[in-house]
Amino acid sequence: MKTYQIEIQRVKAMTNSNGLIRAQVDALVQSTPPRDEGIPTTVLSLTEANARVLLLLLKTQLAEFDGRKAKSRR
Repeated sequence: MKTYQIEIQRVKAMTNSNGLIRAQVDALVQSTPPRDEGIPTTVLSLTEANARVLLLLLKTQLAEFDGRKAKSRR
């Protein structure tokens, strides 16, 4: 399994369709060598400001999903 270090530079936009949320981001992606610390994982890093933007955009997208549900399913 390849592992990567992903640094989010900027969150540009988010959209959703058919239950899939797509984020347009500027990111720096670098492959990382496997470590002996256990299971290899990819790491996503972002600043607090970008994390807040991402959280707000996710809340908006999830509210749109909830708005489409039938009232009996809420």
